[in-house]
Amino acid sequence: LETILSIQPRATAKGARSREEIITEIATSIEKKTPAVFDYESVYNAYPTDYKESMNTVLVQEVIKYNNLLSVMKQTLVEVKKALKGEVVMSEELEFLANSLHDNQVPKLWAEKGFLSEKPLASWIIDLNDRIEFLSKWVQGGTPNVFWISGFFFPQAFITGMLQNYARKHVIAIDRLGFEFKILDNTTYQAIKQKPEDGCYLYGMFLEGARWSNEIHALADSKPKELYSDLPLVQLLPVADRVQPKTGIYNCPLYKVLSRRGTLSTTGHSTNYVMSLELPSKEHEDIWIRAGVAAFLSLSY
Repeated sequence: LETILSIQPRATAKGARSREEIITEIATSIEKKTPAVFDYESVYNAYPTDYKESMNTVLVQEVIKYNNLLSVMKQTLVEVKKALKGEVVMSEELEFLANSLHDNQVPKLWAEKGFLSEKPLASWIIDLNDRIEFLSKWVQGGTPNVFWISGFFFPQAFITGMLQNYARKHVIAIDRLGFEFKILDNTTYQAIKQKPEDGCYLYGMFLEGARWSNEIHALADSKPKELYSDLPLVQLLPVADRVQPKTGIYNCPLYKVLSRRGTLSTTGHSTNYVMSLELPSKEHEDIWIRAGVAAFLSLSY
């Protein structure tokens, strides 16, 4: 698809809007939709580093990452509009950015600073705004009762922070902790009014290759023509010295995006794989392994 887009004609028909006018209009539209950067100092002062609350550190780190992305977006959108008018030199980077805007693709400059995503530009902008709104509500209203795990730049840090909170609260080595997974299919995240005593509530995950059945409270075959389905609200509950069940579950891999591939980052975590979820199953685990069942934080549309 990228090759096809790269060889499409750049000229426009007589009387039609020029390519430069279209790109300028797109850039202006995105510029209006792009949220303002967070006030880092006020966020850090409101959520300082706290031994008993690792979520403060998680929030601050997320704000830094999103601020870097938003700053690059605002700067390059202004520059590309000037370059299209001839007010500044059209560099190779700005030309690639302009081409991406025209082709509804996420510019490389933004993708390098941004979160992992396979969405086209229009959907990516909507996703970005949803993520910023999630963090803004956190900043303004305090640690949420339920976490939208899809909204994190680095969800692995959030999961580690949750374990740290439990380990420090109960004075236990973090290496001894594991997660118990509770699928709460009898409620929704909107109905949750308070935080759990320990652990956290998560929503925003999708299943491919299977679906969750509220009737049998376990994995079931996908419905016809249904590629992806929502995973219900999940509670992650840290448990010390937990022994993983050998039957009745499927260890479902959770990825950020549909590609299922990633590399090891400098932190030692995968750039795509997040963790494995223990999902109840009436069938033997091999059934779901052969079906390639996996969970995802983001789809490609």
